[in-house]
Amino acid sequence: MTNIITPDDNDALIAVDLQNDFCPGGALAVPRGDEVVAVINRLAGLFRHVVLTQDWHPRGHFSFASSHAGKNAFDTVAASYGPQVLWPDHCVQDTEGASFHDALRIPHACLVVRKGLHEGIDSYSAFYENDRTTPTGLAGYLRERGIKRVFLAGLAFDFCVRFSAEDARRENFAASVIEDACRGIDIGGSVAATHSALASLGVPCIKAASLAI
Repeated sequence: MTNIITPDDNDALIAVDLQNDFCPGGALAVPRGDEVVAVINRLAGLFRHVVLTQDWHPRGHFSFASSHAGKNAFDTVAASYGPQVLWPDHCVQDTEGASFHDALRIPHACLVVRKGLHEGIDSYSAFYENDRTTPTGLAGYLRERGIKRVFLAGLAFDFCVRFSAEDARRENFAASVIEDACRGIDIGGSVAATHSALASLGVPCIKAASLAI
């Protein structure tokens, strides 16, 4: 029997990167990524506190394959902060691809965290850039509002959702990933690696049905 979770004022939903470029037809489409939008709309109604994240890259961003001569999308290069996967140009500031999906309906969302703003550093996590030292300010924002527990959903499960969940635990929030409200890319076994990493940190992957809808 599924234990039902009823969110309260100490809980927040973090809806990760529900943007056009990560949905079918976008520059870096996550397979069936658009399917999670309606689910997250429903889930958001359970939470007083909802945070949206938004990839927001300048043109010529370091993480774009087009910025590296002779490199292709999904190659890996060395960055000052470690290995960096190269991506197709995506979620470029002030483009339609960077905009939220048209079906997203969360009017009470209290904050939009834009990440990947700096040309030389990618940012998967809602909490830290990929150098693992530059904070976005989200942790402080949540603490000031008395948030103790976060639930994460969105795109992609094995990158931005994963890193956000890991950093939520790093910042001492209880964290759960609503897995059927996510979709993954699965590069080189990244979905399996995500399950392993989350389990090692005590971050459960739950179903949307576990939340009282």
